[in-house]
Amino acid sequence: MNETDFAALVAATKETLQRVADQFAPAVFASSLAAEDQVLTDMILRSKLPITIFTLETGRLHAETLAVLDRIKETYGYDVELYRPQPEAVEAYVKQNGLNAFYESVDMRKECCRIRKVEPLNRALQGKRAWVTGQRRAQSSTRAELHVQEQDEAHDMVKFNPLADWSEEDVWHYIRSNNVPYNVLHDRGFPSIGCEPCTRAIQPGEDVRAGRWWWENPESKECGLHVVDGKLIRIKPVSTTA
Repeated sequence: MNETDFAALVAATKETLQRVADQFAPAVFASSLAAEDQVLTDMILRSKLPITIFTLETGRLHAETLAVLDRIKETYGYDVELYRPQPEAVEAYVKQNGLNAFYESVDMRKECCRIRKVEPLNRALQGKRAWVTGQRRAQSSTRAELHVQEQDEAHDMVKFNPLADWSEEDVWHYIRSNNVPYNVLHDRGFPSIGCEPCTRAIQPGEDVRAGRWWWENPESKECGLHVVDGKLIRIKPVSTTA
């Protein structure tokens, strides 16, 4: 790895986060507590940027994922905000379809994601001008056209993907160089981590998101957080000088 290029990549990412804080307050960072999100968490908290960090506590996360919340508290003295699904919606879904109905069809899985993730996200974004994600282009075919800054028409706000240009190698180089706490599942073959019943370890050579909803076709592997009417929201890139 070229350290000069990596330093420039880090500097550009920190500049993006600073611009979010300066020009788009109030802004929030939607963290999945995965490796990419821990990079942004480290940058935001070490720089004391006024960007609120939250996560979607779906009720079906791995214990190892939830443990990251304690590691963040221990390392940075920061409490990540938790947004949970509406209990009555979860109860109705389970009562009508069964606890693990998401295995039966893409529509059933997306409805579970809507209840446990999309609706809580909408609440978390209310009243905000911008939100930040840890998405990267290299993660999957569904994210190949990702931009650092986009207009999110669904939520009528600007969305930032500061790590859009980062590789998997870049992410782990930053984590190890800065002693950033991370989810131990990454050491067990889980490069991408979602809810426990919908995530498995991957085999060598598989796509990094192959373990997410592994029973589905690759083109359907989005939970709905970045999708509107069946299409990815990232349709309107915005100039980074705006």
